[in-house]
Amino acid sequence: MVVKRREWPEVGEFVIGTATNIEGHGAYVELEEYNNKEGLIHISEIASSWVRNIRNYVRENQKVVVKVIDVNPAKGHINLSLRRVNQNQRQAKRKEWKRAQKAEGLLKLALEEVNEGKTLEDAYREFGWELEVKYGEIYTAFETIKKEKIGNLTELGIPEIWAEPLLDIIKQYIEIPSVTVSGTFQLNCFSPNGIEVIKKALKKAEKSFDNEKNIEIKIITIGAPKYKVDLTAPDYKTAESKLDQIVDVVIDDIETNDGRAEFYR
Repeated sequence: MVVKRREWPEVGEFVIGTATNIEGHGAYVELEEYNNKEGLIHISEIASSWVRNIRNYVRENQKVVVKVIDVNPAKGHINLSLRRVNQNQRQAKRKEWKRAQKAEGLLKLALEEVNEGKTLEDAYREFGWELEVKYGEIYTAFETIKKEKIGNLTELGIPEIWAEPLLDIIKQYIEIPSVTVSGTFQLNCFSPNGIEVIKKALKKAEKSFDNEKNIEIKIITIGAPKYKVDLTAPDYKTAESKLDQIVDVVIDDIETNDGRAEFYR
């Protein structure tokens, strides 16, 4: 069960819960993220329009995204709203919830590897919450480790007992979305050292983003004077932008050395 670091939710926070009981005055919801604490969606917070039957909007055992509108720890009361959650907010919370579930699943796998009497609560306490503070989400931290090819997790404050098994699990289970765009250069250089000019231009292009771990460039010879370039990036916009930069670099180098360069898709 995915849990939050805080004992009680905050006013204005979007939370996920399961409707457990529908009554005439409202719906009761258990909040899984907060140790199944119970909150109430009053009938006035079910929908913006007049509500004749609450079950037309929410039913028992239904998973719902709600907004916290009041919290009173002393009385154990949490007031919730269904009507104050729009579609975008609902989708964003469900996505966050699923990512938190994935992160916890990976923590459990690491726990099995460590096998030193540790518990899931230990994993959260010893490094999980710290990663959440630093990266916003534990799963985002795992993605960053994979993207940036971080090899020593102790540098992130993760205890040595967890570091190696967790890194192996991240490498195995975290998949980073990527997009590959391609194109072909046709390069001619008529100077005496034309072949070297072309080689240097292509090598320069391949090394353009050496410091960017999320960018991969591959250039192969199709058969002179044609050279195929494949560029992989996290998203289409970035890929197209980086490819444009490479094209500019190569064409400028070739044309500066009395050559002719074309690029086509």
